[in-house]
Amino acid sequence: MNYNIETRCIHGDGDNLSEHSFGSLSVPIYQTATFAHPGIGQSTGFDYSRESNPTRKELEKIVSSLEGAADTVACSTGMAAVSLCLELFEGGSHFLCTDDLYGGSVRIFTTVGERKGFSFSYVDTSDPAQVEKAIQKNTKALYIETPSNPTMKVTDLAAMKKIADKYGLLVIVDNTFLTPYFQNPIALGADLVIHSGTKFLCGHNDTLAGFLCTGRKDLAEKIRFLYKTVGCCLSPFDSFMLIRGIKTLAVRLEKQQKSALYLAKWLKAQEKIREVYYVGLPTHPGYTVNAGQARGFGSMISFRTDTEETARKLLERVKLISYAESLGGTESLLTYPMLQTHGDVPVEIREKLGITETFLRLSVGLENEEDLAADLKQALA
Repeated sequence: MNYNIETRCIHGDGDNLSEHSFGSLSVPIYQTATFAHPGIGQSTGFDYSRESNPTRKELEKIVSSLEGAADTVACSTGMAAVSLCLELFEGGSHFLCTDDLYGGSVRIFTTVGERKGFSFSYVDTSDPAQVEKAIQKNTKALYIETPSNPTMKVTDLAAMKKIADKYGLLVIVDNTFLTPYFQNPIALGADLVIHSGTKFLCGHNDTLAGFLCTGRKDLAEKIRFLYKTVGCCLSPFDSFMLIRGIKTLAVRLEKQQKSALYLAKWLKAQEKIREVYYVGLPTHPGYTVNAGQARGFGSMISFRTDTEETARKLLERVKLISYAESLGGTESLLTYPMLQTHGDVPVEIREKLGITETFLRLSVGLENEEDLAADLKQALA
């Protein structure tokens, strides 16, 4: 049966419960490294937990159902998923990336990636003309974040697919900000989708995880082989935590998005706030494109203060909101990208992107929206 996405957050495609021992509603945690064989040349379907585990298998089936993927692998962190993705490519490959990509991705590209013989270019992928102009003879993939982290640029994924098909490229999309609840890049032509499961999918700031999804069976086979070879698998207990977190994904994201729109409008009215970047505001340059390819706008807001002093005052004086580096959880978090998420990005590049001393990022949690506004107000005073 083709269930709606809210139902699939809880039940996947609906056949998981039949596999649970004793009719358990929650997936059992198979905390085992290895599985016994019924006989020589026989298997229960599970041999060793680095390769596959029943708890993790259920999580992967749920995420595949949400993303419309042929297969998904659950990794120990979001960066492990990025690293696994890179293993699909040969040395000499060139990647064309969103210019204000998450700093951790830039770090792994410029260190591990370049040592593997890869090269990376960064352009404003919200402008298809710039993307096509920057393609090189050895370009193998477009690596896209939409909305981007942290300046919230929106990339037209259908336009990227057209360019990719023209030049024989793969389309890789980091879907962490919107999650499969709001956006499904595979349906829009993406070959690979990456998530930091630590963020909205887990949703409680208590577990690290990552996902690599694909709608292509040929890529799925390669990923599965690399997955068991590299050994970046998510543990059974952490898989259980992600299953539990995803059950409330729909209700969390709806509430967080509602509060984010309220706070974005509130911030725009504040004298010490110079600019607000939220995709849910009709004034956002990517509003129309996002509305055409996604079912929502998410709950990530970036904004610019009038001075560095104001930015630092906010970080040090918020009480309900925490000054912390992450996003997507039940608690609201305020981040200083220039020091945290993008601290390893060269200063000249950060400043060109607008990630300066006055730039802050807010992940809106589940607290009352008026309480969050009041906390920001007292910190701005």
